[in-house]
Amino acid sequence: MDLEAIATEQFVGPFRADLLCKDAYTQATVLIENQLEKTNHSHLGQILTYGAGLNVKTIIWIASRFTDEHRAALDWLNEATDEGFSFFGIEIELLRIGDSAPAPQFKIISQPNAWSKNIRETAQHSGELSGAKQQQLAYWTAFREYVKEHGSSLRLQKPLPQHWTNLAIGRSNYWLCARVNTLAENISADLNIGEKNKAGFNALYAQKDEIEREFGSPLTWNELPQKIQSIIGITKDDADIMDEADWDNQFAWLADKLEKLDKVFRRRIRELQVED
Repeated sequence: MDLEAIATEQFVGPFRADLLCKDAYTQATVLIENQLEKTNHSHLGQILTYGAGLNVKTIIWIASRFTDEHRAALDWLNEATDEGFSFFGIEIELLRIGDSAPAPQFKIISQPNAWSKNIRETAQHSGELSGAKQQQLAYWTAFREYVKEHGSSLRLQKPLPQHWTNLAIGRSNYWLCARVNTLAENISADLNIGEKNKAGFNALYAQKDEIEREFGSPLTWNELPQKIQSIIGITKDDADIMDEADWDNQFAWLADKLEKLDKVFRRRIRELQVED
């Protein structure tokens, strides 16, 4: 997860949750509850109360030490809950090397068993993956490996059987996206602006000439007035993901365009004076 803080001490009825964040990859809200002591039943109840009150599906509980009972409780929640729910237990400790200042170290005590959960959900809802979904999963898995092997600065999310993969760009409601279109046989690299944030799109569009000059080629600007998202991007035709012999060419194009989009937009997005 690439998290951005959106609220601290968030009220939930008469209570206050420590920290609310947004995951830049999925745009989902994440709750972080801090307890700088050994875990107790009170905080276990708090994370469940806050999760229900804020409709949060990802909860991170940080403590100096987890008891066996509370670790087992998080493991049980990860096994018992449905798709999309994730509970993390993390212990924090301080490390010092010589006379250095103490540095925090985070140790994962409990986390979702994503593999078994995905298998269970697939069996319940969709049976075995279709041929197209298998190809999409293989494509994004290979693209992730290509990016790592070529020393790219891109940080890709976990490969999933879908026609897109998202990348964070440093601000909530803005993210980069690589897409494949099997029917049209093309691939694309985009900047996405979510939450009906048309002011953000318009502020960037006002810099269109400068942005395209820096990018090195024209971009497609789709405000999509009736949609939640706006999209700015570029498409490559004659790119069939079923042709595995052409994958390296497609990966090189996607990596190049995504890196250029990140370079062109990251600073501008950070400096935008618009409400999210």
